Amino acid sequence: MKQAKYSILDLALVSKGHTLQQTFNNSLRLAQHAEDSGYTRYWLAEHHNAINIGSSATSILIGYIAQGTSKIRVGSGGIMLPNHSPLIIAEQFGTLAALYPDRIDLGLGRAPGTDRETALAIRSDFMQAAHSFPQELKKIQTYFSTENEHAKVRATVAEGTNVPIYILGSSTDSAHLAAKKGLPYAFASHFATTHLWNAMEIYRNEFQPSHVLEQPYIMAGVNCIIADTDAEAERMFTSLIRMIVSIFTGKRDFVQPPTEMTQELAEVVKNPQIHQMLKYSFVGNKNTVKNQIKEFLSKSQADELIAVTNIYDIDAKIRSYELFAEIMQELHQEA
Repeated sequence: MKQAKYSILDLALVSKGHTLQQTFNNSLRLAQHAEDSGYTRYWLAEHHNAINIGSSATSILIGYIAQGTSKIRVGSGGIMLPNHSPLIIAEQFGTLAALYPDRIDLGLGRAPGTDRETALAIRSDFMQAAHSFPQELKKIQTYFSTENEHAKVRATVAEGTNVPIYILGSSTDSAHLAAKKGLPYAFASHFATTHLWNAMEIYRNEFQPSHVLEQPYIMAGVNCIIADTDAEAERMFTSLIRMIVSIFTGKRDFVQPPTEMTQELAEVVKNPQIHQMLKYSFVGNKNTVKNQIKEFLSKSQADELIAVTNIYDIDAKIRSYELFAEIMQELHQEA
């Protein structure tokens, strides 16, 4: 089993009764604790038109988190590139890299991070841009290159800066692209579980070494809710269950306070769609989750786990991530 790195993916989820300012401050608190607990990176995900997600202006939040921390890497997991001009993204992340050298990551995805109507409101030619994702990625790479210094169109603040690019994926399409480009690959297995193993196999088999990466590098998303007891973790899990149900019903709401795990909620988790979506959700006390993580790492051989803890209370979230860090550190020692 590899000595996998461990990181955090944050959506700046807005809990019921909390303001956006509280939400952003809580994200910073979590990042500061993560830095103390040995996490490699803290990523924020771009989403739009969702009342319970605060990470829509992703690059601005990245700057806020980077400013309040000192060594943890901060980045996007991801920027949804078809929503944006590659030139503007290069300028934004080049600026961030100038402010916070060797700490900024640029994870790129091709999904809109929202519904169709909002995607079209963001960019009227969204579908064309999505189909052109490989070409748009090449533009980003060009803008970051010092070889672009003689071009008519330049992202001068980006040229030569150290901003590693990651390809995000939830299907097999992105695996082919990441392998062809020789870039690290982050799979969204915290919600898109169906194609995880096929995507990993494709990426590893087709990987072509590049100037940025000699060997395949895979990050895998996992939901982790860890508490001092299994019962308390299950209780916190109820907020996530309700959040997933609200996605399927189209009735998004703020993250709800946890309740006791009722028979009704337990049955909801058994629903085939929801069960598949939450397949890689590790819920319980430290020992319970440690065994689940150990099994997942043994099977996946992932180079890095990026943990997602979508629960209501910030103190419980910080505690969960502290316990997750302890698990990963213990597994390192056992490897």
